[in-house]
Amino acid sequence: MTVGERRATAGLSFIFGLRMLGLFLILPVFALYGAELDGATPMLIGLAIGAYGLTQALLQIPFGMLSDRIGRRTVIVIGLVIFAIGSVVAAEAQGIVGVIVGRAIQGCGAIAAAVMALAADLTRDEQRTKAMAFIGISVGAAFLLALVAGPAIGVMAGLSGIFWATAGIALIAIALLYLVVPAGGERVARPEVTANAGGLPTVLRHPDLLRLDFGVLILHLVLTATFVVMPVVLEQQLGIDRALHWQVYVPVLLLSVAGMAFIIAIGERRKILHRLLAGVAGLVIVADLILAGWSNWMPGLLLGLLLFFIAFNTLEASLPSLLTRFAPEGMRGTALGVYATAQFLGAFLGGVLGGWIYGAYDVQGVFVFCALAAGIWLFSAVGLRTPAVYQKADAPPSEAV
Repeated sequence: MTVGERRATAGLSFIFGLRMLGLFLILPVFALYGAELDGATPMLIGLAIGAYGLTQALLQIPFGMLSDRIGRRTVIVIGLVIFAIGSVVAAEAQGIVGVIVGRAIQGCGAIAAAVMALAADLTRDEQRTKAMAFIGISVGAAFLLALVAGPAIGVMAGLSGIFWATAGIALIAIALLYLVVPAGGERVARPEVTANAGGLPTVLRHPDLLRLDFGVLILHLVLTATFVVMPVVLEQQLGIDRALHWQVYVPVLLLSVAGMAFIIAIGERRKILHRLLAGVAGLVIVADLILAGWSNWMPGLLLGLLLFFIAFNTLEASLPSLLTRFAPEGMRGTALGVYATAQFLGAFLGGVLGGWIYGAYDVQGVFVFCALAAGIWLFSAVGLRTPAVYQKADAPPSEAV
């Protein structure tokens, strides 16, 4: 990478990671603090956790298309300001309905497609997959930090303090956009990064892209549903004080990074990353079945969480990378918009369904539901074809030209 590409990749990864940190911060604590809000029920708690996902899903493609017209940077700033406003609304809310409204407003700042498109604008084609992978890794890093910072902020400042922190995070992200990310490039007419409605039918008919979109939908559905109940498991079943939940999460997450690196290294070196996705989906199934049966036993909980986070981190880093390899020429921006829509729709469904299932069938029902959802995607992932870039790399020199 050139100096400019490194700055663009680092800056946009931090911005994307900060944006996701602001959304993730409530995951490890909201099931506990949300229950104390006026009018709270398991269903409404789940809706509050996932509400941002619905507005994100509805606005990702429109915001991506708008960034083609008025510039990526402008759209990113608008989105971050909207996110900050939603954070303030949630911070000032006295009941669960107010928090749901604030979370929905947060989601209206749908900048994921614009950030990824700007990363594509500012990097060369041969470096673009690397940039997308770094952005994907930033999501995993944000999740790790949220599991530590969320409970800590909650203990010090309560639920409103967490939302005030997310408002501040949005402002920091705006500063990074102007201080770190190189200017220029985003208004250049480059069809491979344009999110245009005309390409939607092609993208929506592409079987491999649909498998990846479905994969990220299931991944974030399972993640959100899991954290509708995980704080409850730790505090009410295992007796761990909410201020100490990070002591469970952090060691497991750090170990999971080694597992993720091992899987991705094998997949890239042998050019079989697309083939490993079904196995990683199987890992999610095993993890959730372990949690369903032994979440009230510390060794069982730790094993289930370790397997789950290995799978989550692996998929979060590899799915967007594979997407850029399957996207048809001239339709990468549109494909990224659809992918981001599926990602956040999964978060919304995970919150709503996780809350409903928890209220009706308790903690074990949520984990069984997550295992079933991952099982459906496993059968879908099996049919993923080999990316053309892998085929070219394996071809003799005369054929690869």
